[in-house]
Amino acid sequence: MTKVKENDLDQLGLLFERYKKVLFAFFYNMNRDAGLSEDLVQNTFMRILKYRNGFKGDGEFKVWMFHIARNVSHDHFRKNKWRNNEDINNWSDRLGDDTLTIDKKVAHTEEMSLLDVAISRLDEEKREVLTLSKLEGKKYKEIGDILSCSEGAVKVKVFRALQALKQEYSSLQSRV
Repeated sequence: MTKVKENDLDQLGLLFERYKKVLFAFFYNMNRDAGLSEDLVQNTFMRILKYRNGFKGDGEFKVWMFHIARNVSHDHFRKNKWRNNEDINNWSDRLGDDTLTIDKKVAHTEEMSLLDVAISRLDEEKREVLTLSKLEGKKYKEIGDILSCSEGAVKVKVFRALQALKQEYSSLQSRV
């Protein structure tokens, strides 16, 4: 990134190749829309280019990049007043195990559908912290750097998000 900051813009392509999948996964786990996620990845790298002089080099590039990615996501959803729809995407690619019986597959699909709806009902901050910690597998310290808060605050946010998810899931289960 320091080379990009020094106007060696060819290096931005290397950063893009290295981090596009990580960013896509982050955005996709937040909005469940592949096309939108690709657009947000592109917007993130446009901002990285635009604000390259803001990179100080004293911290990890990935953390700085996720700050920008979060801002791109927030700006997009604020501008479009986007609400996560409750349509359930095709979960077959996530189920994986072909040895499950049809009944188990149906039950598993229903559980995953309920979980997806429960996650979509959480506010954006809770979805984001769950995405970073549980789906992206980031450590609390790294999440703290991304969210500009302490590791302890991240632990509290994750705990509260999991409690809210559990409550939403239980509420949905009782209706079925």
